[in-house]
Amino acid sequence: MSCEALLTTLNRPIVLIGLMGAGKTTIGKKLAQRLSLPFVDSDIEIEQTAGCSITDIFEQYGESEFRRIERCVIRRLIGEKPLILATGGGAFIDSETRAYLKEKAITIWLHCPLDLLLERVENRTHRPLLNIGDKRAILFSLMQTRYPIYAEADLMVQCQKVKIEESIEQVLKTLQKANLMQTLTVNLSQTEYKVLIGYDLLEQAGNLLTPILKQKYVVIIADETVAKLHLERLRKSLDAASIHSEIFLIPPGENSKSFYEYERLTKAILEKGIERQTAIIAFGGGVTGDLSGFIASTLLRGIPFIQIPTTLLSQVDSSVGGKTAINTPSGKNLLGSFYQPKLVIADTTSLDTLPDRELRAGYAEILKASLIDDPDFFDWCEQYGEKVIARDPKYLTEAIKLACAFKTRIIKNDEYEQNSKGRNLLNLGHSLGHALEAELNYDGTLLHGEAVALGCRLIFKLCVQLGLCPQQDLDRLTNHLKAVGLPAFISDLPKALSVSRLMMHLHHDKKLVDGKITFILVNGIGKAFTSRNISDNQIIALLENEGCIQP
Repeated sequence: MSCEALLTTLNRPIVLIGLMGAGKTTIGKKLAQRLSLPFVDSDIEIEQTAGCSITDIFEQYGESEFRRIERCVIRRLIGEKPLILATGGGAFIDSETRAYLKEKAITIWLHCPLDLLLERVENRTHRPLLNIGDKRAILFSLMQTRYPIYAEADLMVQCQKVKIEESIEQVLKTLQKANLMQTLTVNLSQTEYKVLIGYDLLEQAGNLLTPILKQKYVVIIADETVAKLHLERLRKSLDAASIHSEIFLIPPGENSKSFYEYERLTKAILEKGIERQTAIIAFGGGVTGDLSGFIASTLLRGIPFIQIPTTLLSQVDSSVGGKTAINTPSGKNLLGSFYQPKLVIADTTSLDTLPDRELRAGYAEILKASLIDDPDFFDWCEQYGEKVIARDPKYLTEAIKLACAFKTRIIKNDEYEQNSKGRNLLNLGHSLGHALEAELNYDGTLLHGEAVALGCRLIFKLCVQLGLCPQQDLDRLTNHLKAVGLPAFISDLPKALSVSRLMMHLHHDKKLVDGKITFILVNGIGKAFTSRNISDNQIIALLENEGCIQP
């Protein structure tokens, strides 16, 4: 994105914050040139307004009067015209100024390490706060008190000892990424939270989390594989925002959604002495989110929960909506709760390391959303699905947004799955899909998204056989599954499956009512509905027709 396009879309003043020596004035002037905006240094404006130096204001009138003048000057500057504004180090610390800037401007925190700050201010004598003692000790003290508040800025840029041009490029890239971030709001009866979708959001995690955390201490439950790839980026951002974190790792795979892992983690977390304001962050795929959410819902009768999903499947499905669970020997997700997160951060950068097969499995949930009640969305999938699978950033982000928007719309009116025409519809393909997963022991032979894809096609085939759905719609679905590399037939699996065992798993389904399974059926693409009128014999005939064997 060009600087001109960026400026047009941002359409708000840009305010640089940070300690003295962070480079606010130097970077601000160059940034203003690049964006063709005026640059203003609030300290200079304050001196011109007061008719004396900042040092004189402090000495003659005290800091409280200085802050009053500063508030007035900043409000005037922000209200006049688009600009780049460099503020004094204490401006953002003032609660009134901070609230005004967060409402009216884009605030960027230039985060610098102590040694770099000290090098830059060593020979400065015009800063009152630096003239009262050892500069290193003073700066360190200011960092301890101010950095946690600076973390409330919209964006953070980690400044290192590099050329000024590199710092400016970093600021511009940060602005561009922020400008492309998509935000969805989930409004429910008793809570509200945001779903943030964008590139490199882990770099801003500390700033994104600061406004919602009531305690600067979090517990991160992370998938071991994800931790090796992405945990350092998350911890670096949290550390910069003065958010302390404890890390607990779980093995990858469905087997981690178990009583054993639940007991192991809850015991270890409680031994750390957590409080009711301590938040749990789920950092991984759907397994991590389901397990972490259930832990959060039960520890101390409920502590804050944050989702940072790192797979496409979890970004478009399990991270949104508040379903949490672990598996039991009797079946999948049979012990769980409805427990909404406080925030969902979907960083599409994490998908760069996702294996192709897992990306396709995640796409199955996107496709499922279109099959439920949005024929136009299915048209979009037919047209652009292969681009999503090819990881085209534009279409990948759009697919996540469309799928999350669909799910948000569904759960808004049916948070607890009580409406037959509401959240139940999200189970399209899941009953049969879960039976397939259970028969294959959740060992990775069949991924959840692949199982959902097979389950959806089986339902479409059943509905064609029952005269409920046009053959053309089944053919479109089958052809699209093949086009994006998802399994379309049970015969695609590496071994023959037993009809009787699949029926056994079906009868352990949590959607069983009076011994009958609630299936999601279809009248066609985008026309899903619930039904409890499907007999075992109809399912047995369907499975036999698909190549499953009788013992």
